[in-house]
Amino acid sequence: MAAPLLLSVKDAAIAYGKKVIFDGLSFNIHQGAKISIVGSNGAGKTTLMDIITGKKDLDAGERWQEQSITIGYLHQDIIPKEGQTVFEYIFEEIDEEEAMLHSYKVDTIAEALHLDVKTLMTTLSGGQLRRAGIARALVEEPDILLLDEPTNHLDLEVIEWLENYLKNYRGTILCISHDRTFLSNISNKVFWLDRGRLRVSPKGFADFEEWSSMLLEQEERELKNRKAIVAQEVEWANRGVKARRKRNVRRVEQMREMKAKLEADQSAFRRVTSKVALPEVKDNDKSSKIVCEFFNVHKSFKDDEGREKRILEKFNMRIIRGDRIGLLGKNGSGKTTFLKMLLGELEPDQGRVKRRKELEFSYFDQKRSDLDPEKSLHKTLCPGGGDYVDVMGKQRHVCAYLKDFLFDPGDVYQQVKTLSGGQKNRLMLAKILANPKTCLILDEPTNDLDMDTLDMLEEVLINYKGTLIVVSHDRDFLDQTVSKVLAFEGDANVQGYIGGYSDYIAAKKAQEAPKKTEAAPRKKTEANETEKPKEPAKKLSYKLHRELQQLPDKIEKLEADIAQMNEQLSDGEFYSRDPDSFHQVTQRHGRVTERLRQAEERWLELEEMRLKAEA
Repeated sequence: MAAPLLLSVKDAAIAYGKKVIFDGLSFNIHQGAKISIVGSNGAGKTTLMDIITGKKDLDAGERWQEQSITIGYLHQDIIPKEGQTVFEYIFEEIDEEEAMLHSYKVDTIAEALHLDVKTLMTTLSGGQLRRAGIARALVEEPDILLLDEPTNHLDLEVIEWLENYLKNYRGTILCISHDRTFLSNISNKVFWLDRGRLRVSPKGFADFEEWSSMLLEQEERELKNRKAIVAQEVEWANRGVKARRKRNVRRVEQMREMKAKLEADQSAFRRVTSKVALPEVKDNDKSSKIVCEFFNVHKSFKDDEGREKRILEKFNMRIIRGDRIGLLGKNGSGKTTFLKMLLGELEPDQGRVKRRKELEFSYFDQKRSDLDPEKSLHKTLCPGGGDYVDVMGKQRHVCAYLKDFLFDPGDVYQQVKTLSGGQKNRLMLAKILANPKTCLILDEPTNDLDMDTLDMLEEVLINYKGTLIVVSHDRDFLDQTVSKVLAFEGDANVQGYIGGYSDYIAAKKAQEAPKKTEAAPRKKTEANETEKPKEPAKKLSYKLHRELQQLPDKIEKLEADIAQMNEQLSDGEFYSRDPDSFHQVTQRHGRVTERLRQAEERWLELEEMRLKAEA
């Protein structure tokens, strides 16, 4: 039996001036649906949200919603009011009688989101404002809950809590997000906004890539067939049968219409299948292997109440050229402090940080402090004047270079302050990746980016040979781009792990497992004492011993994966049959080979430690 219909839109049209956003838009929203809304920047995702809430009037068409249903909306931008507490903000649009019914949920949700409901909204950081907005949306518990980039500025612990909460949410959810893992975990349907159309997948986002690729392949075949038909019509028209010219005027007109429509559709198809053309990032420095060393570093701060907050204590670390390190941790756990010490902007309280003298950094700051809002895109990329950007030693016209990053060349003199969050991040990437330095530091680079840009950023970072340090809460992005994880777990506790985010989670679970299953120690007897010699001190910690035991299986799986890909790539017709899949397998082969190399080196390192301890 179909779930009850809550809201329906039929044959809707929306335009801003001469720009048509939707024409003939139709969709239905049913009770209990968990819908991912995906589409490139400018596809109309926010406009779709405004249609659902009723904020945006339709230029044509019909909008219907079930009486008495409530709609809640988590916006990206929250403007705090003077004197308003978090508690007052959460209940701002709930009347007193309803507030009493919902008040029991506030403490539970606020605690999970690390919010003090007595705090003034004007004192909150961007991440805290985001959490306050989420708390408000969840406490209201509307029948239809709209979420616009809910994971931005959230740490992983809060993201995972939110995932679990939304999985059990009794209402309907529509969510815009760049976080693939988040969307895969919460959704059972996808609304794909593609060139003014809304395509609906009956499965969740986990199957979106396969489903959308299938539709695009089908469209490509149809365009090829239409091209062949139009070519036949053009050939017929060119023969010019004079005796029948009057009778065939209409057919010639139809041929021209078909040709124009085909060219427009081909152009639209190329735009939707085109990708951000990021330059190949090279490592130009082959001299020293050591990038930076932390020796016995201590760092702490005083909080608002004068209490000492420890960030690093007896911290030692060596960063080697070519390292690919992901930084994880709650907001305020010390990630930014670590980066500032690495950059030389902060000094340790004790110990020392030794950086290579000639070391230069390219730094993607999540606050975008390097972007002057009053400057134009042209001035940002060409601060010294002229119309050309130096891209890895080659001169590129600024309009052509901006086009690589999906900007309209006509916007080259537009001010930075008029750009959306995603456009600002793309401009930052264009600026940094034109001439990256020895070490690339990216602080939350995935916020506000659409998935096409994310794909290409992942690809360029996978091929990057220099030193990479990434702060991100995007789990899929970390899995694709880093080979080591530095986890800031609070109170100066910093742990290092080999691998990406998934490897970090597996290692954490392995550490926690013995705590749950460890049996109480048996009492020693005289027989035990005489029969068994005294156990020597531990040679390897449990964590390292467990890692050593698991590595052979991991290596075997990686080798099997590589063997399977080698078999695919050895097929001489693979490329001509499916070039896109060929490129995907080739790229994945490189990533898995690198992971195998790291796993083998780690096994040798641990095995050597074990042999030395037993000697």
